[in-house]
Amino acid sequence: MDIVSKVLEKAEKDAEEKYKSIHVEKHLELEYDLGTLLAIDINDLDLKTLRSDQDKYLKDLARDNAQLLINKIWELPSERIDEAIVVKLPPPSFILPRENPVPKPKPISKWQKYAQEKGITKKRKSKVTWDEVLKKWVPNYGYKRAEAEKQKDWLIELPGNADPLEDQYAKKMDIKKEKVAKNEFQRLKNLAVSKNIKVPRVGITSAEKLSSEQ
Repeated sequence: MDIVSKVLEKAEKDAEEKYKSIHVEKHLELEYDLGTLLAIDINDLDLKTLRSDQDKYLKDLARDNAQLLINKIWELPSERIDEAIVVKLPPPSFILPRENPVPKPKPISKWQKYAQEKGITKKRKSKVTWDEVLKKWVPNYGYKRAEAEKQKDWLIELPGNADPLEDQYAKKMDIKKEKVAKNEFQRLKNLAVSKNIKVPRVGITSAEKLSSEQ
């Protein structure tokens, strides 16, 4: 019987050494912010133990404080979801700093700079305009706008000095494409200026001279 008691006592002692107790004693209670899973230990360090075995002391201190934090978390209301037991954290009380720096303000475009200098304010445009030819309200953009243009341009008056054999529909389409290309070029030019990229006045920069940013 004594042998069995000794074996059980040794097994219990080994288990205690391997698995530490969840109960941790501190002179002063830790400060908690469970919303950010933060625990602040305001107790003084044991400098003698710290100097004798720094690595073990810091590991034990971290383990004990983590255990206290986990104990505090499980004091919150819990619920079972599927096979797991979860708790809902309260709102954080500490404001943590950003991980990344605050983004720099974007440089203003050429038009925005001009508008500021001239005191021009942006006015909200209407989504529709009255068409005198069709006698109805027409959207300013979208597929319905294109349909309205087709209805209005079923007949194009031939200018007096125009070639009678010239396709006026194709000419109008070419003018529209040219305007779109011009606006796109100006947009890219403004983008290049905002990023301090030099744009050639004449011609197009070859692909060999383009940088990764360009």
